[in-house]
Amino acid sequence: MLQLQKPALKGRNILLGISGGIAAYKTPHLVRLLKAQGANVRVITTEMALRFVTAETLSVVSENPVLSPFFDPEAKTWNNHVELGLWADAFIIAPCGANTLAKLVNGQCDNLLTTAYFSARCPVWIAPAMDLDMYTHASVQANLLAFAEQDHQSIIEPNEGPLASGLIGKGRMAEPEEITQALVDHFCPPNSAWAGKTVMITAGPTHEAIDPVRFIGNRSSGRMGIELAKVLAQQGASVHLVLGPTHLEAPHWIQTHRVESAADMHAACLKYQSECDWIFMAAAVADYRPSQTANQKIKKSEKDWTLELIPNADILSNLSSNRPAGQRVVGFALETQEAESYGKSKLQTKGLDAIVINETGPHSGFGTETNQVLILGAEGQRYETKTEEKSRIAQTIIDTLEEWFTA
Repeated sequence: MLQLQKPALKGRNILLGISGGIAAYKTPHLVRLLKAQGANVRVITTEMALRFVTAETLSVVSENPVLSPFFDPEAKTWNNHVELGLWADAFIIAPCGANTLAKLVNGQCDNLLTTAYFSARCPVWIAPAMDLDMYTHASVQANLLAFAEQDHQSIIEPNEGPLASGLIGKGRMAEPEEITQALVDHFCPPNSAWAGKTVMITAGPTHEAIDPVRFIGNRSSGRMGIELAKVLAQQGASVHLVLGPTHLEAPHWIQTHRVESAADMHAACLKYQSECDWIFMAAAVADYRPSQTANQKIKKSEKDWTLELIPNADILSNLSSNRPAGQRVVGFALETQEAESYGKSKLQTKGLDAIVINETGPHSGFGTETNQVLILGAEGQRYETKTEEKSRIAQTIIDTLEEWFTA
């Protein structure tokens, strides 16, 4: 049996799809392994799958109702494939027979499993299981190739051995331990430089109260910091995400500390700094706050209103200058002009190990789905990205820093 890290899948939402085939008898054991790794497991089956494994068994081991038809006659409700697709952090289809594989590749949605697949936004794995002649057939091999060519989709290769037909060859579904290990390796890569590290990331804006209903703030959504947290957690790091007020939610498996003001963010950073190996200061912290905050809503009048502002503490400088030995600090800078010049100055004056710089624009900065950044290191390193989705920019930032500082 493979040696699995525990609990490597703690808090992860795993959706297991089961299609028809004799290998379905192995799926209760697969569910138990996933649960033992701390995962939340929900099961979808095709109608044919329930001829090989019972819904009662799967429901007991998963601790969730098993979903099969579109409409649940007992609850008199529809099983929502969109909700399932959004809920999942990973989707495994095991066993995946030739018929189900063809549907996934060709866009056919005639059961709950396939509709959930086409609604999923998470990585997807299939564990093919079929007879030797079916597996080696040219059309099946073409479908496997087409499936694997899609982003965030992987095949857990079948094993060789005795098959239900009596033939001997490739087509046996991978063992439950192998399937579980594939997920463990994805969420906690065994050779990752970030595995076992503790990281703190700040993200989003801060709101500085004027009165109970008004505040000073900025347009930051926190998306860049959240994407960084997701990448680092996936690489095996323990992440503290200090998140300012935003409509975005971080994944449930990341330790998220919600804050409102710059003072709140500063206090949270000081609380967790001593246990961190790395700090990423991606938040757009307000530089100033009102000198006084009214207890009641300030009423409108015809007179001019002067609002006195005082500086907030410089959280980045404070953390950088008082860091424990060996801790790395990465700053972020958003500028409207001369971004590289201002970024270099910030890198030097605040004593940072690296800084990530960008300028506001239609496809970068606050409130956008994409970004383009320049990464500078304290020892003269430089890397500039192209415009990409912030999730990919986050991965590039982490890969670049790993190359510069942990290689």
